[in-house]
Amino acid sequence: MVAGLVALGGAGVYWIAKRAPPLRYVTAAVSRGDVATTITASGSVNPVVIVEVGTYVSGTIETLSCDFNTQVHKGQLCAKIDPKPYQVVVDQDRAELEVAKAQLVKDQANVVYTKISHERADHLLALDSTSHDVVDAALNAYDQAVALVALDVATVAQKAAALNAAQINLNYTNIVSPVDGTVVSRNVTAGQTVAASFQTPTLFLIATDLTKMQVDTNVSESDIAGAVVGANASFTVDAFPKATFQGRVAQVRQAPVSVQNVITYDVVITVDNTALLLKPGMTATARIVTAQALNVLRVPAQALRFTPTAGAKPGPAAASKPGQRPIWVERDGEVVSVPVAVGLVDDTYAEIKAGDQVITSEAAAGAPPVSTPPALKL
Repeated sequence: MVAGLVALGGAGVYWIAKRAPPLRYVTAAVSRGDVATTITASGSVNPVVIVEVGTYVSGTIETLSCDFNTQVHKGQLCAKIDPKPYQVVVDQDRAELEVAKAQLVKDQANVVYTKISHERADHLLALDSTSHDVVDAALNAYDQAVALVALDVATVAQKAAALNAAQINLNYTNIVSPVDGTVVSRNVTAGQTVAASFQTPTLFLIATDLTKMQVDTNVSESDIAGAVVGANASFTVDAFPKATFQGRVAQVRQAPVSVQNVITYDVVITVDNTALLLKPGMTATARIVTAQALNVLRVPAQALRFTPTAGAKPGPAAASKPGQRPIWVERDGEVVSVPVAVGLVDDTYAEIKAGDQVITSEAAAGAPPVSTPPALKL
């Protein structure tokens, strides 16, 4: 008898120990807030306007007046190319111009003399004191003198143009800033020789205003339809992982970019950089808002994907209408479904048109329930 009771008690203890503990659920409250769908893209931070400063002439950099981060003004001297070879050409062309002017004066005097000779010959011919051949020779000399003066005038203009071109090249040895801004790149050093034979070398990059920046993002062709001008956007950079910068889509460029057979488009996001935290070239991870619903009822998106394994039953209104989806709630110790109309769904939340604690997943058997206080009632 005692042995039987012991055996029965042992079986009961074994059954209690092996019995599965009651199932617990992870729940979350229905809340009110914003739901937004976004496009995620990577890109780089760049100044809105950046000017390349090059050189039109070749030579050796004699002096440098600008360096990285230098604040410059329009017309300020940033570098100077050795001007001596160009000054020699200017001096030579100026001398040739003076020679041409002197030749013009000489030939103008010859015109006066040949004119007098021609008039004298005509007078003598009228007195029958000379031959026609002498008169014709005097006229020919006068005509040649007039033509030579015209040639001298053209030569003077030609030499003046050559001098002007040489003076322009000499002036180009002064590398000046074309805009007000900040030097963000310097590609030359004093003593370096630059050649402008086939392509203008870039000596400086000048950003006009670093308080206004833009993010050039690469959006894939599958997502580009959602990027529209004026859409809100946000992005983060590695330098400030806890900071989120707000911007707006300013341009969706039509030029496609193919990288390893993947077509992307440049979507430009403008951002205010008054604090000067953003630096040119920073890598940014951007989120472009494609649609949003503000201050709406929402549940965790995971609640739409949850389906109980057992012990659940449809609720009183489980027969959902077209466009509705069921979510699961606990009521009086039972898991029941509630149909709701779903609006926008982002990575975190889903907008609903209808709190109970909605079930998002099943917890480990025997684990304590996980929930947040209900906010709104379904």
